[in-house]
This record gives sequence, C-alpha cells and structure tokens, in this order.
Amino acid sequence: MDRTDAGALVQAAADGDAAAWKTLVEGLSPLVWSVVRAHRLSDADAHEVYQTAWFRFAQHLGRIREPGKAGAWLAATARNECLKVIRSSRRLTLTDDPHVLDRVSEDGTPEQSLLDSEEAAAQSERVRRLWQEFEELGERCRQLLRVLMASPPPSYQDVSAALGIAVGSIGPLRQRCLRRLRARLEARGAI
Repeated sequence: MDRTDAGALVQAAADGDAAAWKTLVEGLSPLVWSVVRAHRLSDADAHEVYQTAWFRFAQHLGRIREPGKAGAWLAATARNECLKVIRSSRRLTLTDDPHVLDRVSEDGTPEQSLLDSEEAAAQSERVRRLWQEFEELGERCRQLLRVLMASPPPSYQDVSAALGIAVGSIGPLRQRCLRRLRARLEARGAI
C-alpha cells in the first residue's frame, strides 16, 4: 500500500467509510504483525498488542497529521505497546506459600523432565544465537527481514511502500541479507 493510497484511505475511514477501514486493516496488518513478532512476545501478548495498536489507531484516526504515513504510525505504536508488555512481564511476584513452593511436577519422571529441559535449553540457545546474529545485521536487513516474516507475507508492493525499497530490489536484498545471516551463524558454529 503506497502512501497516497494510505492517506486517502485514512481520510475516508476518518469520515466513516467502513470499506476504507477494512482495506486499511487488510493492507497494513502484515506490517503490524511483523513488528509484533519481532519482539518475540507470547501468542496472547502478541494478539493483545496487535489489537491495541489498531485500537489506538482508530482512536486517533481523525487526528493523524500525516495520513500517508499510517504504516509508520502503526509500526511505532505496535513497537511501543510491545515494549510496555516486555517491561511489565519483567515484574516478578514473590511468594512464601508452601503449597506453591513444594508443588510436585505432574509432567513425568525427574529424568524425563531433565531431558526435556536440556532439549528446551539447547533449542533456546539456538534461537538466542539466531536472534543475536540477526541483531548484528544492518538496520536495513533487519527491517526487511522482519517485514517479510509477517504471516501472511506482505506483497512486494506493500514492502516497497513500507520501507521505501524498489520492488525489484527486494528479492536480491533479501537474498544478500539471508546469506549474510547464514555466514554469521556458520562462523559462530550455530548451524
């Protein structure tokens, strides 16, 4: 969705056009999801942030100064909401309740629990390394790959409009970024 279309749709939606609102949501949802997924929230938190971003957008629809930059506005709002969730999840609730502290696991034998936890730790370490190397890529690669990870994947026209990259450059740039990421992972022995 290019800026001109987005601007016209925002104006129409602000004037009460339900079809324009639906088109905005369909066109910009992949962008919002890509921002939310980049923060690796739980499914419940991710859905909550997605809904909150759209709710905030609807609240401010008539007051958005640059309607053509609706995608950037939504991406920034989603990012801010993700950061709020991350900050609030760091808070711990302490307890001295013996029933909570002495609870026996119902997940199986201690040996199976140990194997499961080692496997989960190894998987977690692989994922951590992947994201660590991902964060070392250039900003342009990180932005492009995050947007392309959206589900459903956005069209190249949407990616072009959101990131200001020519449609014909998206595929080659994606390949270079993925090759760079793979090389970094191989150099660290992560794959």
